[in-house]
Amino acid sequence: MKTHRTKIVLTLIIGLAGAALTVPQTATATAEGSVVAALDRAAQPLRTVEPGADTRDLRALDRMIGDAKVVGVGEATHSSHDFFAMKHRVFRHLVEEKGFRTFGLEGSWSTGLRLNDYVLYGKGDPRRIMREEFQGTYLWWNNTDYLALVEWMRAHNRQHPNDPVRFMGDDLGWAGPELYDKVTDYVAGAHPDLLARFTELYRGLRPTVPTGPYMEQYMNRPLAERREMAARTGEALELLRKQSATGTAYDWAVRNATAIDQVARFYSFDDQTQNADAMRYRDQAMADNTAWWQEHTGTKVLLSAHNAHVGYDTPDPANYPRMQGAFLRDRLKDAYVSVGFTFDRGSFNSTGPDGKVRRFTVGAAGDGLNEHTLDRVGLRDYVVDLRTVPEPARDWLERARPTRNIGTVHPDREYDIALARTYDILIHLHQVEEARLRDR
Repeated sequence: MKTHRTKIVLTLIIGLAGAALTVPQTATATAEGSVVAALDRAAQPLRTVEPGADTRDLRALDRMIGDAKVVGVGEATHSSHDFFAMKHRVFRHLVEEKGFRTFGLEGSWSTGLRLNDYVLYGKGDPRRIMREEFQGTYLWWNNTDYLALVEWMRAHNRQHPNDPVRFMGDDLGWAGPELYDKVTDYVAGAHPDLLARFTELYRGLRPTVPTGPYMEQYMNRPLAERREMAARTGEALELLRKQSATGTAYDWAVRNATAIDQVARFYSFDDQTQNADAMRYRDQAMADNTAWWQEHTGTKVLLSAHNAHVGYDTPDPANYPRMQGAFLRDRLKDAYVSVGFTFDRGSFNSTGPDGKVRRFTVGAAGDGLNEHTLDRVGLRDYVVDLRTVPEPARDWLERARPTRNIGTVHPDREYDIALARTYDILIHLHQVEEARLRDR
């Protein structure tokens, strides 16, 4: 993986790695057969990934999720239709059957607020919002599957105005101009004597260019300038926290100021020497944002992110010391459940070595990869609770081995993953196809 953070900001860890031990072929086949047989007994079939009326096959997933308040659902690539469609299908089912009311995305906090205004009130055009917000390293989210999800959420809210679903972004890639306006509007109304100071502290920070160019220009600023900007956002946040105020409006103003500060603080890390610190900060901030949303809205959340971010173990401790899933488990305990995805073959969009986004295709998983064994189970697509799988599959799942975990750049370094140490639940798909990106 590249070590210069200008290139890897928001780029996720990817994996296919490790050398297999040399063992007799017959013994290996027998051991694998026993593992597959145990997985066969535990796996529950999935009828389809496409959203639709019949979700009886998801009842097994209901039991696995239990009483969780936040369910992190991953993706083994950042741009395959099947992962996005399945998340839509699962979210609709959880809304209708288990009382979930928030879809959370690995996207910026301010982006989530814009999409939330649309799904709640019909404010704006979702196509335009997605085109404007999902740029740069977020371009993968501007796809037809997420557009369909957002439009379903709006349709649901028209029918259920007193029990709406919501949209949340938990990431810190950028803070849109609307976020600055929310904070300064609150200050102007509640603490007018502080408005001039807030205006000065936020000087030069409120975006005046689109999302993609803003993020690129920010990282191209000298480190000292970025740190000075972070000092100002931090001062603004502390100034707001010190006010003798309570109530919903105040809580949201502090959270929005926190999101602004998170962006500036993330970009204030030295991209030559502090990549690991920056990535730990990012995952902790995403977990904090998600937990805050759940606690303050009182809604159950389906949290969508890359496999690496919803999981517990990190495949790359040197560069990604701790993942969002681990932080959420610390904070929410059993109220957080992690769901990972694997796939055997198929296609996805990613950025090639030449910097261009393109379609990639991989064939059937080779011997030694987790997916090779998972795909031998007698079901094409299935879900399995990794916490209750019988031996010898349990021991097999506890061991790290090469696993497809493809991010925004392909190809990249390879990593080993122990599935049972990383996720609570696993969804395995036999084949996936690339997502349809919009506005490209």
